[in-house]
Amino acid sequence: MGSQGLSYVLVTPARNEQDFIELTIESVISQTLRPLRWIIVSDGSTDATDDIVKRYAAQHDWIELHRMPERDQRDFGGKARCFNGGYERLKGLEFDLVGNLDADITFDPGYYEFLLGKFEANPALGIGGTPFTEGNESYDFRFSSIEHVSGACQMFRRQCYEAIGGYRPLKCGGIDVVAVLTARMKGWQTRTFPEKTCVHHRTMGTATANYFSANFRLGQKDYLLGRHPIWQMFRSIYQMKHKPFFIGGSTLLMGYLWAALKRTERPVGRELIAFQRTEQMQRLRKRLSTVISAGERPQKVKESL
Repeated sequence: MGSQGLSYVLVTPARNEQDFIELTIESVISQTLRPLRWIIVSDGSTDATDDIVKRYAAQHDWIELHRMPERDQRDFGGKARCFNGGYERLKGLEFDLVGNLDADITFDPGYYEFLLGKFEANPALGIGGTPFTEGNESYDFRFSSIEHVSGACQMFRRQCYEAIGGYRPLKCGGIDVVAVLTARMKGWQTRTFPEKTCVHHRTMGTATANYFSANFRLGQKDYLLGRHPIWQMFRSIYQMKHKPFFIGGSTLLMGYLWAALKRTERPVGRELIAFQRTEQMQRLRKRLSTVISAGERPQKVKESL
């Protein structure tokens, strides 16, 4: 129980995470406000993941290992099913917030106390989190929004999580995006708080792919989730400006166009797509307006002289 009066639980889907999961466990154990329960769901791990979790669970009665049946194929739908399976084991427990925590994330001891304070201060907050860093890179909100919350470490108000029906098992990924969009569509507020950060120890999207194929798949996912084509074009151009120059943004756009040409069936509904695209175009217009205004100022100063 936190000093603010809110309590929280955690669920961590984990598949072959022996390299990082101990760092994540140590981060949670060191929290100033610990969770009531933490379900670590082993998704058919074949390495030492289960043994590491069992060792800590023997020392801390609020940590529990739950093993899912082995599966041949790996996809993001499996991650959603793991989380929802872990959540089922918590339903008999009284708590206010539930956190989705990846098995390769670390943070400072006051991380969850900070997030609990944000939920306490705003009863309308349905999903909250912080930016993450990967190496020397940090999450860029220019083509996202402060209202997006990364799936690596999402915190839900319990009523919000149940109102959106939990995570949808989408094979293409984007379960965090769909959760956040659905929450806002249902009237909840969602927010990333940049005052704190967490560290993601493995580059996202590269667990089973190299950088270029991961970017191509990301472009395909953007199409499947219904990203606006104009938004995707600007997003890809922006990525071309960063290393590896041109190639990263190009493969992102190629993935999107490839899925569009194939007319790949989208796993999300029209209402959610329309809601998302309206938000994207509003943000794009605002961004372009800011850039244009910044470019006009020197000319206006010159004319005034």
